[in-house]
Parts: sequence; C-alpha cells; structure tokens
Amino acid sequence: MATKKKAAKKTAVKKKKPVILIVNDDGITAPGIRNLVEAVRDLGKVVVVAPDKPQSGMGHAITIGHPLRLHKVDPFNGIEAYACTGTPVDCVKLAVDKVLHSKPDICISGINHGANHSINVIYSGTMSAAVEAAIENIPSAGFSLLDHSIDADFSGAKVYARKVVELMLSTKLEKHTVLNVNIPVLPASHIKGIKLCKQAYAKYEEDFIERTDPNGRHYYWLTGEFVNFDKSKDTDVWALNNGYVSVVPVQFDLTNYSLKEKLEKLW
Repeated sequence: MATKKKAAKKTAVKKKKPVILIVNDDGITAPGIRNLVEAVRDLGKVVVVAPDKPQSGMGHAITIGHPLRLHKVDPFNGIEAYACTGTPVDCVKLAVDKVLHSKPDICISGINHGANHSINVIYSGTMSAAVEAAIENIPSAGFSLLDHSIDADFSGAKVYARKVVELMLSTKLEKHTVLNVNIPVLPASHIKGIKLCKQAYAKYEEDFIERTDPNGRHYYWLTGEFVNFDKSKDTDVWALNNGYVSVVPVQFDLTNYSLKEKLEKLW
C-alpha cells in the first residue's frame, strides 16, 4: 500500500502543470498580450502581471520614486491577472515576490506591437521584462510582431509563439536563457519556419523634428530611418525579411570578452 501511495505521488508530481508568467510593455489591455494568453493558456498555469498603461521604450527601468500598486483584473476569461502601475521590469519583480511567491517555470513577454530585432532589444520594455526574469533564474522569451497597428493580425504570431513556448517547456534550458523572438507579418501558412540567428548590426539613423507649439515654445519629435549595416544571412533582420521567425538568444552579461583580453595585454 505504501508503495502504491508513493507511485501516486510521483505521478501527481509529473502531471503538475508548469507555471507560465506572462508580462508585456504595451499594457494589460493590448491585443498582443491577449493573443499571447490565448496561444498558451492550455500549456500550464498561466498568470499575467502587466502594466496598467503602455510602457514601450522603457528599457530596464524600475520604479524607485513612488509606490507601486497591483490591481486584480479579469480581461482574459478566468486567467489570474493583475494590472501594475509600474514598468515591465517592476511587473516581473512583483509577480515573483508578491503574486506567485515563487519562481515560475518560464516567463514570456509580449506579444509586442512592433519589431524588437537588432538594436531595438536595448530599448525594449518587452525584452527587458524577459531579461529581468532571466536575472532571477527564470528561462524567458520576448515575442514581437513586426506591426505597430492596434488592428494587427496576430494569427501567425500566435501559432509560432505557441511553438516556441512548447519547445521551451520540453527542453532543459539553462536558468539564464533569454530568447528574443520576432515574427514577420505573414499568415502562419506563409511563414517558412523558425531560424536561430544572431542580432544584426542595424539601427535608426535618428533625427529630431523641431516644431513650435501654440504658445511659441519649441518642442522636438524623435524620428529616423532604419538602416541595416549587416548584410550577412544569419541575422534576425535577414530572417524576418525572408519570411522566417527569428530567434536570437541574448544575455545580460555585457562584458566584451575579446576586448578584455586585448586590454589585459596592453594595459
């Protein structure tokens, strides 16, 4: 009898659903996060903690000058969800410490409205949330669709976000894993597949448009043109331009090891 009870306990442990934390930077009411929840809601116990307003371009900012608030909400048909007054990184920190009281199996961020390939990863609140999770030893991924429109078609993105999450859950990932996943604006049937890539050297050649408000005061509006300086065929930009979902493993260790070795010899 004791042996049977032990076997039953082992079976229960094996069948325990993984905990999936979902965050974003576009806000808890954005279509992208709703589509991400729909894509993975049956793959585990899903918990959502997301900003109560858009936080795009916040990077790895945290809130230190005023209190943070969490409000329980129900925009996802029964999925446990909270709106947070802070940044995407704040959402991850609060989720682990005050909502889950433990670390989830994985953290996924998005689906972002707009690209986070190449240099965009530096500025992205979507990716910073994923990086924060990895700092906390939680394998993570950030998902972005190359369409800023509020009416964007997320059907292809949902299919491939689910594929990536299934792969993450079935693979023994290193605890600091961070994946930057970008998805082209194509129907799922037209996407050629998933391609593991490096980050392209591409950035915006920026400019500030200067204008004058009705009171005669100057103000500036950031604009720019995206320029790809990397023409190799193993980058995220190339993959996306050629109909693939790009997956770039990134890291929060910013050490330039080759330069370190050179300077050790010179200095």
